[in-house]
Amino acid sequence: MTESIAVGTDGSAAATAALEWAVDDAVRRGVSLRIVHAMDRWPHDLVEFPTPGRSGQLECFGEQVLTEAAKAAMERRPDVRVTTELIEGTPSDVLGGQAETAVELVVGNRGLGGFAGSLLGSVPVRLAGHVSGAVVVVRQGRAEVYGEVVVGVDGSAECDPALGFAFEQAALRGCGLRVVYAWQMPLHAFSPEAGGDIEEIRRAQRLVAEERLAGWQERFPTVEVVSEVTRARPVPTLLAASARADLLVVGSRGLGAVGSVLLGSVSREVLHHARGPVAVVRSTRSTGRGPRASSG
Repeated sequence: MTESIAVGTDGSAAATAALEWAVDDAVRRGVSLRIVHAMDRWPHDLVEFPTPGRSGQLECFGEQVLTEAAKAAMERRPDVRVTTELIEGTPSDVLGGQAETAVELVVGNRGLGGFAGSLLGSVPVRLAGHVSGAVVVVRQGRAEVYGEVVVGVDGSAECDPALGFAFEQAALRGCGLRVVYAWQMPLHAFSPEAGGDIEEIRRAQRLVAEERLAGWQERFPTVEVVSEVTRARPVPTLLAASARADLLVVGSRGLGAVGSVLLGSVSREVLHHARGPVAVVRSTRSTGRGPRASSG
């Protein structure tokens, strides 16, 4: 099967922003673009008691949305290869299924059904962290290009898929990569007997960051990396970095997450409040381990 990027559309402004992002990334990667519209009957009809003609209206609307999206994609990048799919089902189920065969899944931060004042719709939350691979959530109104990708890391293996995606994006764009490792002092460090352990903890945290990066830097030697290891809370640090990033990449969850929670608190807060596009990357079914640095 030909590789492709899947993007969901419902005709909303946020979906248009997601489409533009997906078009550009498809051309960068040299893959096709699959534009998908979910024809969800549930908000309009009960399956047992459908309104006469309603399904036809929904189908006509969906086809119109897809036609306009495909036209916009070709106008933006005439060299992109586009296919469209109209699929019956809820947006989260339809797009979640598309993610299984896509290089990445791109969605707007909220669709036509979202509340006007909300920062994030329910569909991105349901998808991010629940599907394998990368889910990119795009907000409308962001046009600046800063020439930098930012990725958040911690001491867990969960950040390896995010690192891989971030290095790949930086290489594709020919831009720099800022690796942000914001760590917090463990409680025992504040006890009287801790003594001079604080500096040792700082050195240990820097070593953790270096070890996480080593294998990826070998694999992507052309990517210029800036490593930012800081004692701070992760969410505010990543949100500040997102202000001048073309893309912010995070893992689905880290060390602080409860095992049963697929979308960790840091990822969720970043999705809600980041100032630009956010990619949440979860381990694929085949592997969640990144490359190791050579040992000799």
